[in-house]
Amino acid sequence: MGAAVLRFLDRSLSVNVASSDRANRPLVARAVAARASCGGERLTVLLDGRANAELVAAVADTGRLAVVFSEPSTHRSLQVKGDGAVVAAPTAEEEALTGPYLDGFITELTGIGFTEPFIRAVMTCDPADLVALHVRPAAVFDQTPGPKAGEPVQA
Repeated sequence: MGAAVLRFLDRSLSVNVASSDRANRPLVARAVAARASCGGERLTVLLDGRANAELVAAVADTGRLAVVFSEPSTHRSLQVKGDGAVVAAPTAEEEALTGPYLDGFITELTGIGFTEPFIRAVMTCDPADLVALHVRPAAVFDQTPGPKAGEPVQA
């Protein structure tokens, strides 16, 4: 992933993850934190594994994962796809991402009229239920509404 993509992903954005089971039934969940590391060679997303058990099972079974990062105030969005995704217990360092991530997300959304209590309610997750999904990005696509939506983003 290029530097501009990494700068975009390294913010508190709205993050949704998707996969499908062996029957190709789509599954979608909201992530509570995300991080690109190793110069973009690895993407980690954290989500509530208990509330999203079917998606977690599908990722563990198929390795398929797509992650959409969206800036709510502008609708600028990027989708990162990869195969070979793995499910893991989050490290302490990964668990620590959730607090600053939520703080940044609150700043983003209160700026466009959402209330902090609403945002906290949507993003609430028991730390004991956190699951980490790790994937090596294979492709990045522009998903911003408009004429370039769906086009690959060049590294």
